[in-house]
Amino acid sequence: MRLLKAILAVAVLAAGGPALAQKSPPVALKGNDPVSYFTQGRPVKGASTINYDFDESRYLFSSPKNKQTFASNPDRYTPQFGGLCATGLSMGMKAEADPRVFKIVDGKLYVFSSTQALEMVEKDPSLLKKAHESWQHKK
Repeated sequence: MRLLKAILAVAVLAAGGPALAQKSPPVALKGNDPVSYFTQGRPVKGASTINYDFDESRYLFSSPKNKQTFASNPDRYTPQFGGLCATGLSMGMKAEADPRVFKIVDGKLYVFSSTQALEMVEKDPSLLKKAHESWQHKK
């Protein structure tokens, strides 16, 4: 039994060890601090050394305080629809969002692919409801 454990240990080390087997999740909001949208009214770049993994994404923060704030209630700060463009989703499309183009509605963060997409929601707020309906079907 000890020989088997030793062989397995050598195999794990030869394969790069268990740390290399785990891949980091993708960085959300292109590295912007999600808490900053709410506290500063704008996206602020986060530091890779101050991070928190949630819902299959890695969030970066500009301060340990923001990380702690996020960790205490991540659902409050994460962007809706996994960070996809809300307008695109309302039309049944999964479009990458530009996290610099955003809107907070009813305490929720929405990001958009362009200023035109944001303007569409501002002219027709029902698009957010359509996006939520589409998101429920795509999950």
